[in-house]
Amino acid sequence: MTGPRTPTTLAALAALLADETRASVCLALLDRRAWTSGELARHCGVAPSTISEHLTRLVDGGLLVQERQGRHRYVRLADPDTARMIEDLAAHVSPPKAPAGGGLRAHSTGQALARGRTCYDHLAGRLGVAITDAMTGRGLLSQDAGFSLTGPGLSWLTGLGADLSAYDGPAPPSRRPLARPCLDWTERRPHLAGTAGAELCRLVLDRGWATRIGTRRAVRVTPLGLEELHRTLGIEPDLLEVA
Repeated sequence: MTGPRTPTTLAALAALLADETRASVCLALLDRRAWTSGELARHCGVAPSTISEHLTRLVDGGLLVQERQGRHRYVRLADPDTARMIEDLAAHVSPPKAPAGGGLRAHSTGQALARGRTCYDHLAGRLGVAITDAMTGRGLLSQDAGFSLTGPGLSWLTGLGADLSAYDGPAPPSRRPLARPCLDWTERRPHLAGTAGAELCRLVLDRGWATRIGTRRAVRVTPLGLEELHRTLGIEPDLLEVA
């Protein structure tokens, strides 16, 4: 949402997210994919006509953008700042207790998301926090005043194949910071976001160190990933393996 912040605009934003279905839509879209209205209706367990009304409100409110291809309506989060806001809000809410009889599938999905997931375009969950802690411990990332990559950190990431060319000069052309903390809603500690976090996520997936699980945000570290994360960052495999 753009424009001046006033009590009215803040209240309007709160009203958009006060509905459980609209909140569920925003959380689902943290996977950075564009979803069809039909997919979101099934995900939220509501009728197509109902989801259409909710999506219209979210688009009109500036949280989502949409495009149409044929008869399909695709929506995604408006930008990384919106994704950050959704994730930050989720981090301030206590995780709900699993309901009795909630089912093994729901329980397994929750465990998978907590173990490792994408938060829009960077890594989150136990995996994201473990990488952030390891980078800090090895002097690749400084957390002294916010997050900042050190000289060795820049060299390490570019050596892996990260494209950080936009930040070669003293005045980055992009509004997006190179590195910033993002409060993890399951670990309750920060993980690495920003351009560096996005590039690291891309490399981890492209190199086969982790793989997406189905169409959800969850990712699973592969045997190669366990080996490489231990070799390059000293992360113990036991920390990331499925219990």
